[in-house]
Amino acid sequence: MKSLREYLTRSKSPEPAPVKPEADSESLRELLRRVRKIELTTRKAVNEVFAGEYHSVFKGRGIEFLEVREYYPGDEVRTIDWNVTARMGAPFVKVFAEERELTVIIMVDASSSLRFGTVSKIKSELAAELSALFAFSAIKNNDRVGLIIFTDRIERYLPPRKGSQSGLRLIREILSFKPERKATDLALALDFLFRVQRRKAVVVLISDFLTKGYEEKLKVARKRYDLIALSLNDQREKEMPSLGLVELEDIETGKTLLLDSADPAVREYFSGSFADKRKGQSETFRKAEVDAISIYTGEEYESALIKFFKRRERRVAR
Repeated sequence: MKSLREYLTRSKSPEPAPVKPEADSESLRELLRRVRKIELTTRKAVNEVFAGEYHSVFKGRGIEFLEVREYYPGDEVRTIDWNVTARMGAPFVKVFAEERELTVIIMVDASSSLRFGTVSKIKSELAAELSALFAFSAIKNNDRVGLIIFTDRIERYLPPRKGSQSGLRLIREILSFKPERKATDLALALDFLFRVQRRKAVVVLISDFLTKGYEEKLKVARKRYDLIALSLNDQREKEMPSLGLVELEDIETGKTLLLDSADPAVREYFSGSFADKRKGQSETFRKAEVDAISIYTGEEYESALIKFFKRRERRVAR
């Protein structure tokens, strides 16, 4: 028997009627409204909290030499330029600055399982908000942002660019995108990343990780990039309510399963299956040495991200 994370409820509905021009216009207005809402929500969070945290934990590509100047009390002794000091007859130090500009790649899983959610939003909407949060944090720090949307194929690729318009375009793409495929192939997505991003980058991988076969690619990605995994979950995947007979459908494969959710043994099985999957997922991240954050739909994600930033900041400072 598969777990609830693999069998997700989906109502059967007839084929939609042809879309009229008025409906197109209404859909566009709704899309712009959603983009604006996410922009306002995430920009506020970025401005008040995350931009500074982001700057602290994501470092630039290296250290750039700026100049030599006279030594001042309190300067680091190890920065003294002994050659210049000998010539000038007084101590001089080398001054360096961090080469700040980063490339940030946001990878978003667009498979059908991301269209599941039982509270205030579905996982794909949560993915859009998290993408916007990291995109605007990067833009505020003058970094470049790119986007990879994937299922079991690469659905869309936006090369990294600077500027707020790039961030808004990224959000529009995620919210309006209609994937052609339903399944997930994380290994394929990471292979594509290796081809298009050969230099060091911050990679934010957003998925519910309901797939297998990506473990070794994850290890490679961790060595090449500063990789962060955002694992999206829903409370109903963790705990099944008592609803009597329920037909569940795997929205990626179309397979169905009829079960009695009123049976405590069935509910216990699904809860245990979820716990096992989370444990296996955590072990995969641990072995690959990947920073991972588990986030649920319907819950405030700010606190989880702040804890993540603080934990990384302490580690970077060591």
